[in-house]
Amino acid sequence: MRTGRITLATASAALLLACLAQASEPPAIPVGLDAYRQWASWPCLRIGERAYMRSTYDRRGGNEGADASHFLYQLAEDKNVVLDIQGPGILYFARYNHWHGSPWHYEVDGVEYLVQETSTAHPNHPAPNSTFLPESAFPNPLAWTWSSTRGADLTWVPIAFERSFRMAYSRTHYGTGYYIYDRYVPGTKLSQPIRSWNIQARPSEDVLELIAKSGADLLPAIGSSQGRKLGLKELSGTNSLSPGSTTTLAILHEAPTMVRALDFHIPSDEATAFGKARLRVFWDGSRFASIDAPVALFFGAGTFYNRDQREYLVKAFPVHVRFDKASVALACYFPMPFVHSARFELVNSAERALNRIEWRLRFAPCRESPAYLAYFHATYRDHPHPEPGRDLVLLDTRQAEGGGDWSGQLVGMSWIFSGRAVLNTLEGDPRFFFDDSQTPQAQGTGTEEWGGGGDYWGGKNMTLPFAGHPTGAPSPKAAKCPEDEIESAYRFLLADLMPFGRNAVIRLEHGGRDQSTEHYQTLIYWYGLNRPTLVKTDELKIGDKVSEHEHDYVSPDASPPYQVTSRYEWGVDTLNGRTIYPASTDFGRKTQGTSEFTLKLEPRNWGVLLRRKLDYQFPNQRAEVYVAAVTKDGAVGRFEPAGVWYTAGSSTCVYSNPKGELDPARHVVETSNRRFRDDEFLVPRWLTRHRSRIRVRVRFTPVTIPLYPGRPLPELAWTELRYDAYCFVSP
Repeated sequence: MRTGRITLATASAALLLACLAQASEPPAIPVGLDAYRQWASWPCLRIGERAYMRSTYDRRGGNEGADASHFLYQLAEDKNVVLDIQGPGILYFARYNHWHGSPWHYEVDGVEYLVQETSTAHPNHPAPNSTFLPESAFPNPLAWTWSSTRGADLTWVPIAFERSFRMAYSRTHYGTGYYIYDRYVPGTKLSQPIRSWNIQARPSEDVLELIAKSGADLLPAIGSSQGRKLGLKELSGTNSLSPGSTTTLAILHEAPTMVRALDFHIPSDEATAFGKARLRVFWDGSRFASIDAPVALFFGAGTFYNRDQREYLVKAFPVHVRFDKASVALACYFPMPFVHSARFELVNSAERALNRIEWRLRFAPCRESPAYLAYFHATYRDHPHPEPGRDLVLLDTRQAEGGGDWSGQLVGMSWIFSGRAVLNTLEGDPRFFFDDSQTPQAQGTGTEEWGGGGDYWGGKNMTLPFAGHPTGAPSPKAAKCPEDEIESAYRFLLADLMPFGRNAVIRLEHGGRDQSTEHYQTLIYWYGLNRPTLVKTDELKIGDKVSEHEHDYVSPDASPPYQVTSRYEWGVDTLNGRTIYPASTDFGRKTQGTSEFTLKLEPRNWGVLLRRKLDYQFPNQRAEVYVAAVTKDGAVGRFEPAGVWYTAGSSTCVYSNPKGELDPARHVVETSNRRFRDDEFLVPRWLTRHRSRIRVRVRFTPVTIPLYPGRPLPELAWTELRYDAYCFVSP
């Protein structure tokens, strides 16, 4: 820990001092519909949970077909697979471009269901006011179609599976999509067991009613019985701000406390200027502002200019911007915990005075265990001149607020992607990296897809509980004023939030090949504690004699070490004749048998994440994993099953994007030059807890699925270039 200054590292220590020296078991993770019901637990660390985002992106790093129709493999003409998972988990989100690709096959634990929408039957004549079918399984407001979203079919209905999940498209014309799913360390305490979803199930009415409250006050009245039960209090005031001045709105000392809402009320004629003001919030005496952002962007909009005089500029779940004839009401409901103090400031960045700013803070005693709470952050970045060929870096926690290790979760993003009403920069893909992974754990298909739309939202505006395009004209010619040219979007993550235990690097491609010159401004919402909950304890380098000997690596049927010169999936290799990401060389082995090795652990772990660097040219790599204890004298105990490690697909995929909606699938085989991939396996807690070393056995079990029916199988093998052991720990 650094000395001589107050940082969030010391503020994090304040959280820890409130707890026992030996932390208790991490709190239960809300899963399924509980992830919505327990939205107030947004700040709670999710130790043992991992989130992944897969998509139909162009495997070669470009923007072929607008990142549509790249399939892992084809089982049949009407079964084009985009997602294939083995082991228990929950699909929390799926996005499709309009009805394209439907009917979609959802194979849950071996049972197949057809999911479609009202335009599926006659896709060349789409039905207005469409819905998902069956509507009872995918009701609004957890599901929306293109007629509301301006271009996408979206579902936030949790789809739980106990053993496996597979998703396939029946049609392949413009079959684009992205999907977020979660896995959990077996043995982790969950709010409810994971039980297989079926299409007859309907999400509970209490959850639908909760999400339908977006745009309304999510908290009970302070004097009500519920308000008294929560211990809600409020602090309010009215301020004015001259140009360039800073004012402290409030300093809270009652602690530990959870801020539950932040509201502003301003005159309509001051709205645009107030949107340019800066909100800054400091937790527990830190010299760093954990929230430091333009007000408009913080509340989900690039500007408070309201081109169509809508009642709601933003009608999201955690924030809203509501207009009436005389004023604008702003509200934020992200829960924000602190232990000792909180300071809220406003900076007037506008050239005019702000004469009447009414504000209100509502807060309550914090009843969560302080050891497992993270501070709320809103990290703003200005990108006036994007670097050609390189993604925009929106957040790198290794450099945030003094740097170091951070654990927490990504919970949203608000961003301006053009100040000139330019929409073609929206081809840029989100790429998120967590906890040292060199492969993106989240890889999307485009910027507007990330914002819940499609086809650039058709230039129209929309606002939903978790995604939206609230501001911006359809084109420069259609803009009514310079403020109308500010194009912005937002994406909030609740059930589909993305945890990390060590670091997070949030990147966004600008344009289809990182070639856009638009001026971006970005805001990342995240919860973070300046301490790790995932620690690296060992590393085995395959092909390195010393490392193999130290880890007692044995693989009787493995090949001799072979050399691989390739790349990870980081973006374009070259742009305008300049090398962006050069190839690198590594060594590994392949086997059709069994490998064994010993890894060191932190005994006080809450489960272990194994990460493998593999050669992704070999398709559908699957192995059964077994784990045994290793005593202090090196004796190996009985091997117990730990699960199946499966990496679907390969660096070769099928591109099938026929011109017509009902045209037959194609079999265009494409191979990328990105053979390096990092993949993860979660070892059950009961096989690792209180153990300082384990013996791992992986036994290759081939998956004999051709790339498409009739195509010969390539060589099948389990490949290993490196194994890393990470232990989940209390902060």
